[in-house]
Amino acid sequence: MFFSSIVAYSVLAVAVPEDSMLNRAEAGVQINPVLEVGALAPFSHTIQFGKSGSDFDYISEGGQDNLFFFSRLAVDLKLPNRHSLTFLYQPLNLETAVEAERELTFNDWVVPAGTPLDTRWGFEFFRLSWARDVMQSENSELSLGFSMQIRNAIIDFETADGLARDTLRDIGLVPLFKARGRFDRPEDGYWWGFEADGAYAPIKYINGDTSDVLGALLDASVRVGAYGKNGIEPFLNLRYVGGGAEGTTNDPDPGEDGYNANWLHFGVLSLGVQLR
Repeated sequence: MFFSSIVAYSVLAVAVPEDSMLNRAEAGVQINPVLEVGALAPFSHTIQFGKSGSDFDYISEGGQDNLFFFSRLAVDLKLPNRHSLTFLYQPLNLETAVEAERELTFNDWVVPAGTPLDTRWGFEFFRLSWARDVMQSENSELSLGFSMQIRNAIIDFETADGLARDTLRDIGLVPLFKARGRFDRPEDGYWWGFEADGAYAPIKYINGDTSDVLGALLDASVRVGAYGKNGIEPFLNLRYVGGGAEGTTNDPDPGEDGYNANWLHFGVLSLGVQLR
């Protein structure tokens, strides 16, 4: 009896749109904030500075054989005619303290084996997306569109005493394709959805650089959530973040050849809440 009541309430809530604590049901423009927090697990992560530099494995050598805090904040703006705009902020900063297991070379800097190292791999980004719902359904969504991402990369290798360091700073625009969907299952008491932003860019400008650097990115997730009162909907999310870049820049620092390579595969399990 109790389960039947929950399902009946869910069906009614989906079939009859109601005002939430933020939006009116009949409003042509609605704002939907989404917050996620969880744990990030690196599955594979390597980096190389300089063509003769070491192929450094962050997991086996760099202390990333652990879980890291993950969070992201998005604000979705629902517009008339099934259009939407989404602003996303994604902080991502992995810091570790290790001891060099072998002699390492980063560009022209040689690090003797046994040297204590502090590493930082920071790759926060800001993303603005446009999408249009192509599914003619009142309660479900299948949207296709484009995203423009601003990457803000900060990658450091520094001796623990602070006397020597190799660092990379990089800001760039990265265009992406976007797809997302949401499918309501009121008869079963839940909804599920997916989202993916990605691109493969083997030529300059498209990959957000001014040189011929190969770049690739896929940020994809699936989630399942519950219906809630006042438009508050909790969900469980499983995410994959992968890709990287490889190539030679046109303006390397003195004494460097400009070659960099960084490839990664991350998994994220998070809890989220959205206000519809």
